[in-house]
Amino acid sequence: MLNYNEIKERKYIIMNDEPFEVIDSSVSRQQQRKPVNKTKLKSLISGRVIEHTFQSSDTAEEADMSKKNLVYIYSRGDEHWFHTEGDKSDRFPLSDDVLGRAKDYILEGDTVEFSIFTDDEGEERITGVNLPIKVELEVTEAPPAIKGNTATGGDKLVTMKTGLKVTAPLFINIGDIISINTETGEYTGRVDKA
Repeated sequence: MLNYNEIKERKYIIMNDEPFEVIDSSVSRQQQRKPVNKTKLKSLISGRVIEHTFQSSDTAEEADMSKKNLVYIYSRGDEHWFHTEGDKSDRFPLSDDVLGRAKDYILEGDTVEFSIFTDDEGEERITGVNLPIKVELEVTEAPPAIKGNTATGGDKLVTMKTGLKVTAPLFINIGDIISINTETGEYTGRVDKA
């Protein structure tokens, strides 16, 4: 159990039988009143963000969270098939709701880290994907740079191997490997080929 003032950023708690991640907290005291902890909590199931104030007498149960590596096999429609790392027979589909934008950054055969919530009955539930901040992907489509429009810089829309479209500088060509920020979806640089 966590006391009201231990409920801080990057902690996972359970409220109403649902796991939440604490994304913001602020302990404050107003004049003669007892201190309170005003928090913003993000549901690991639905993704919704709520505000909740914990009084000094409140406690919260810490959620049983773990990490698990899964290998991406393929997608069909809005089903994305994975298997447990090291056990190809343990296959199962995940929906777009669980994967979210992560499907734009992973390729078949990639190992991906997931957050797992274990409830009181010992049942595991995948609550999200833990992508690195930057990923490197190959450009499969890029319009040619037109002579004369490179003097002042400029950008063009390129397509990655995963189907993701990214705004990149004019000098990026098909076959180039570029680095992309997974939080913003923006181009961060070209990767030199070894």
